[in-house]
Amino acid sequence: MTTRTQWNNLSKEEIMHLLSATGEEEKQLFGRSAEIKLRQVGNKVYLRGLIELSNICGKDCYYCGIRCSNRKANRYILTHDEVMQAVQSAYRQGFGSVAIQSGEVSSTTFVAYVDTIVRDIKKMTNGEAGITLSCGEQTEETYRRWFESGAERYLLRIETSSGKLYRKLHPDDERHSYTKRRNALDALRKTGYQTGTGVMIGLPFQTVEDLADDLLFMQQFDIDMCGMGPYIEHAHTPLFAYHDQLLPLTERLRLALRMISLLRILMPDINIAATTALQAISQDGREQAITVGANVLMPNITPEKYRKDYFLYENKPLSARSDEEELHYLGQRLKAIGHEIGYFLRGNSLHYRSTAKTL
Repeated sequence: MTTRTQWNNLSKEEIMHLLSATGEEEKQLFGRSAEIKLRQVGNKVYLRGLIELSNICGKDCYYCGIRCSNRKANRYILTHDEVMQAVQSAYRQGFGSVAIQSGEVSSTTFVAYVDTIVRDIKKMTNGEAGITLSCGEQTEETYRRWFESGAERYLLRIETSSGKLYRKLHPDDERHSYTKRRNALDALRKTGYQTGTGVMIGLPFQTVEDLADDLLFMQQFDIDMCGMGPYIEHAHTPLFAYHDQLLPLTERLRLALRMISLLRILMPDINIAATTALQAISQDGREQAITVGANVLMPNITPEKYRKDYFLYENKPLSARSDEEELHYLGQRLKAIGHEIGYFLRGNSLHYRSTAKTL
């Protein structure tokens, strides 16, 4: 069992051991990360209003429901007015930040469209709303353009830090290059973004050593924020062929919670999102993640008629409540675990500020 004096300098072997922790040892792990989270970032949970801008994607990743080869996907892209209405409503309700997520498209039209959206969000909110983008691999020029227009954070999930495993999850071509993915993360850091990444947990072919390496990769890359969660299969993807080899969903959830807990211990002052995939397994999955180390929530504010079409994996949670009712409900659930929503706060990464990276 890991002693208290060892927590600040976990070896890879200790991380691997703790990723398999159960019972009292898992309880100690979660208790330690909860203590660190409260001391470093407090009990306020930052909101990112999630806008799923488009499910049109030029990539063909084997795990993703909006991969370009999935002919059963109903493709869409939000209009400018739809985006602005969603942002205005969220801003009025107290969201300090929004997150624009999309499939990966790099056309000049799409790049210009995102740029216009970023600029207009800043204008509409008098520069007060924080903006996170998650629009895949782009050129360094594009990243800089969006940054200079007002985007402050960018999430580009590596999905796995193992080049070998990455190649099993993607077609073997230049569009899906592991090196290109790593270079894109470097470009984001160089541009000045609060840079985030993340991984899928419980993938076919994935080992505990792979997950330990993922945590160490994020620490070594010195990320400012993380969005990671359990892998959940999608029936219309090649990786679904291996669904009978996966850990049960409940075990994938526990493994994801241990990953979040360990990342909080390794990187005490970063932002860690409690992702929707956790809620897809358990109704209180996000709250469990908040308890053990996460401090960001991303309620979906996409116009309701599109939400079912941004279908990355099975069992995507779709609430019957209105966005206002959902936010009130979320506040009550957080209060029950000793946390509160940080209304009207951008919630920038303390890690970003502490390492003297300038905007």
